Amino acid sequence: MTTKHFFVDTTVLLGRSLRHITRSLDTILTTVITPIAMMLMFVYVFGGAIQTGSDSYVNYLLPGILLITVASGIAYTAFRLFMDMQSGIFERFQSMPIARSSVLWAHVLTSLVANLLSLVVVVLVALLMGFRSGAGPLAWLAVAGILVLFTLALTWLAVIPGLTAKSVDGASAFSYPLIFLPFLSSAFVPTDTMPGPVRAFAENQPVTSIVNALRALYTEQPVGTGIWIALAWCAGILVVGYVLATITYRRKIS
Repeated sequence: MTTKHFFVDTTVLLGRSLRHITRSLDTILTTVITPIAMMLMFVYVFGGAIQTGSDSYVNYLLPGILLITVASGIAYTAFRLFMDMQSGIFERFQSMPIARSSVLWAHVLTSLVANLLSLVVVVLVALLMGFRSGAGPLAWLAVAGILVLFTLALTWLAVIPGLTAKSVDGASAFSYPLIFLPFLSSAFVPTDTMPGPVRAFAENQPVTSIVNALRALYTEQPVGTGIWIALAWCAGILVVGYVLATITYRRKIS
């Protein structure tokens, strides 16, 4: 199977998936409702009681909200994969002269596009709530790069339950722990305010590194080695997710 064949097949299948998204834009709206509701609640209800050392609490918590947005969005990737598996479309694709991996890549790229749109919506709401940044284009490109890498990493993880779940609820339920993980990080409060064991976990889990790197970039603070730790976490999760997802896919279609 040539590389050109793979790209052509992936492009065609990506167009199919994106058409499904455009016909149900409520999917993107549903994805952003929970993160936006959390942002409103934390800023306007709890923001005054939380001491972060930042002039604007919305500036402080935005990275965590963005990661929750991605975690919410990939549940739909698992859902769409599950529905394709149940409808028999995968078997139909396998009977056609197309690159087998293009089926998965089309779903992954669709997830990336949908999640980027959701992230833009959340950032626009944050701007209305007072979010401001003086960071330059390079810093924002770095922020976008980290978010793209993080989205790809979680999307490949989402492929696994999408292929193996026994029910619709099972396909999307795996995202719940991912949505909860930012609450045990520096996303909403500084980790030094947490009790010992919780602080130890919070400071050594991937969300804290990623949140800190994003926050430092758009607030024009020194990123130091933190950005490399964040990138290492994203790349590590991406590699593990990709390998496990492709192994699962091959077993399903063999």
